[in-house]
Amino acid sequence: MADVSRTDEPPRTLVGGVEVSVPNSIPAIRAALPLRRRTEFDRAINAAGVGEIHAVMRHWMLEAVPDPEADAILARLARDEAERRGPA
Repeated sequence: MADVSRTDEPPRTLVGGVEVSVPNSIPAIRAALPLRRRTEFDRAINAAGVGEIHAVMRHWMLEAVPDPEADAILARLARDEAERRGPA
C-alpha cells in the first residue's frame, strides 16, 4: 500500500490579495456559509451521490469563501443579462 501523506491544513486561496483558508469538510463549509444558505447546502450535500459529492463540495467550498470582487462581477453579469432579456 502506498504511503499517502495527509495534512489537516485546509487549502488556501487569495481573496483580494490576502491569503485565506478554504473550508474543506462538510461541518467547516456549513459553518462558513451565511445562515440563509445553510439549508440549501444541507439539501445539496444530502442529495449528492458518491459520484457527485466532490463536485458538490467544491462548489460550496468556494461559495463559503467571500470574494467581493467576484461577487461584484457576477452581479454585473446578472444585471447585463437581465437588461438584454428586457421586461418579463
